[in-house]
Amino acid sequence: MRVAFLISRGLAPLAAAVFASTVSAKDLVIHAGTLLDGVSAVPQHKVSILVHDDRITAVAPGFQAPAGAEIIDLSSQTVMPGFIDCHVHIAGKLPSQVNSTEDWLTHSDIDRAFDGAVFCRAMLQQGFTTARDVGGGDDTVAVRNAINAGKIAGPRLWVSLEPLGPTAGHGDPQSGLDAGLSHPGWTNGIVNTPEEARLRVREHRRRGADLIKIMPSGGIASTGDNPHQQLMTDEEMRVAVATAHALGLKVAAHIYPAGAIEAAVRAGVDSVEHGSFATPQTYALMKEHKTYLVPTLAVFDVYYTAARDHPELLAPGTAAKELANDLFPKKNFPAALKAGVAIAYGTDLGEGNHAMDFGLMISCGMAPADALFAATRNAADLIGAADRIGSIQPGRFADLVAAPGDPLSDPTQFEKVSFVMKGGTVYRQGGHPTLAAAQ
Repeated sequence: MRVAFLISRGLAPLAAAVFASTVSAKDLVIHAGTLLDGVSAVPQHKVSILVHDDRITAVAPGFQAPAGAEIIDLSSQTVMPGFIDCHVHIAGKLPSQVNSTEDWLTHSDIDRAFDGAVFCRAMLQQGFTTARDVGGGDDTVAVRNAINAGKIAGPRLWVSLEPLGPTAGHGDPQSGLDAGLSHPGWTNGIVNTPEEARLRVREHRRRGADLIKIMPSGGIASTGDNPHQQLMTDEEMRVAVATAHALGLKVAAHIYPAGAIEAAVRAGVDSVEHGSFATPQTYALMKEHKTYLVPTLAVFDVYYTAARDHPELLAPGTAAKELANDLFPKKNFPAALKAGVAIAYGTDLGEGNHAMDFGLMISCGMAPADALFAATRNAADLIGAADRIGSIQPGRFADLVAAPGDPLSDPTQFEKVSFVMKGGTVYRQGGHPTLAAAQ
């Protein structure tokens, strides 16, 4: 903090001396040719970042080389905060690769945990040092805990459990199946009354949830429900949100139609996931309530392509819904930007390219610097961890990524991450995974 204070007073040489005096034998110094710190939209050039253990302790001008510190040379690259994906399903497979119903019914939570471990490792290699899983189960809790314990490599995870919604809603696993089929876990997210909403939230907290996801409207990739209808009552939403907030949990809401979005915003949800059919009035209300939009443009591209090319692989009756509705999010996204709605990055993917949304949001009118903010400081704020992640500042976790070029002038660089550090450990260097990534 002393270094930053001295720099702010125009005392860069003295700051460099203080920087050098704080180095110990176990410190790392990263030489960043260009730094996009997640705080300012203005790039800095020739900057040194001091890392002690898992935290950033100082950021100073010039390429400092204090005695006893290990130097990581990124002097020809652009260094950024680790990316954050606020909407993932860590065990989710690409819809063009598997039959969704068959895969779901022939795999257990243990199988899904192993898939999640594989996809999390890939996500980290793409530069995503943090992710928020919205709608998993005990498998996601297990993967989160394994990552935190250092057993496997992956992003920092904030996880919800089964999405809360009504019978026959988007989150009801029994929809479209033989009515005689059942599973003990299939009712873990069913909510048909306000009191059930209160109970489910508390149960999810007990089982290890970091946040709650609700399903106020129908969805697209599910059988039998209508994405244009609000399916949870206003009171069910209000009680779920109030109970979650009382427990210190944020609430993400999967919603498509404008009326349902507005009801959820008034109920106090922290983020609207997808928001496909929002109107200017909807966006104005979201801005007023400081409700984040997580647009997940990537998943609509992925599922539209699958519905067009491989409809037989999707859940029964959903291909037509995909083709009819998946183009709306990109059409409406410019209106969200114009309204000034806060945007947090999210893809709705597990397997696949989590950097897709950078290019999609930018192609729909978002400035590259704002796309980076969506995946760093905005995402950290939505999660509730801006004091730990989302920016390159003293006191934050040493979560850093680098690309060989300038993503502000060439947004494809967001998909060309060559260096990844999470918590002071290097997982990718020179464009290749390190030994740490193989755990």
